[in-house]
Amino acid sequence: MEIIPGIHRVDDVNGNCYIIVRDRLTLIDTGLPRNSKKILRYIEDTLRRTPSDLATIILTHYHIDHTGNVSELKKLTGASVAVHEGDADFVSGKKPHPLPKGKLGLPFRILGMFFRPACVEPDIRLKNGDTVANLTCIHTPGHTPGSICLFDPEAKVLFVGDILKYDGEKITGASPQFSMDLAEARRSIGLIATLDFDVLLCGHGLRLTTGAAEKVRVFAQSLS
Repeated sequence: MEIIPGIHRVDDVNGNCYIIVRDRLTLIDTGLPRNSKKILRYIEDTLRRTPSDLATIILTHYHIDHTGNVSELKKLTGASVAVHEGDADFVSGKKPHPLPKGKLGLPFRILGMFFRPACVEPDIRLKNGDTVANLTCIHTPGHTPGSICLFDPEAKVLFVGDILKYDGEKITGASPQFSMDLAEARRSIGLIATLDFDVLLCGHGLRLTTGAAEKVRVFAQSLS
């Protein structure tokens, strides 16, 4: 569905995948594995575009519910893959994925014996302040070392990955069990709170289009 003009969300891929529609298409995150066909059908049937129109895939971080289809989509579309340099080696498979904290660690270790995500070598290793597909990369570590937000200063839209979540009523931070450094994540939220944006688009949950920046500032203050 088109959630705001020029930005679509592909539903039911177990994570929010956003497609920015311009002369070429940009995909932000890819959901869990086995959803490549659903994303491509959306491009073809809803957008009336061809897979080759997808120029860039940007990953907000390396977790599998965001990178699950990136390898297959890159092969099928020829799109360039961009990820922050802090997470690039996890995406390429050069570094193993750290396990979740607490009781979830053991189940994920067992699951990892049978199920491994397809790896892909990123074409673009982003740094803080870089521009890709007319979006500014803002390094917001904590959830993962290379977590990023993507800011469109003209449309005043901010894609925040998993560093923030909006459930329709309140804003919360990243999941403690799946975050590597909560203190660093809080500092990243403080950075986000200094930005001027109207629309907040999260990796999970709902869009926030009314008073987004102010609500994030209030949440950031509650963490201090």
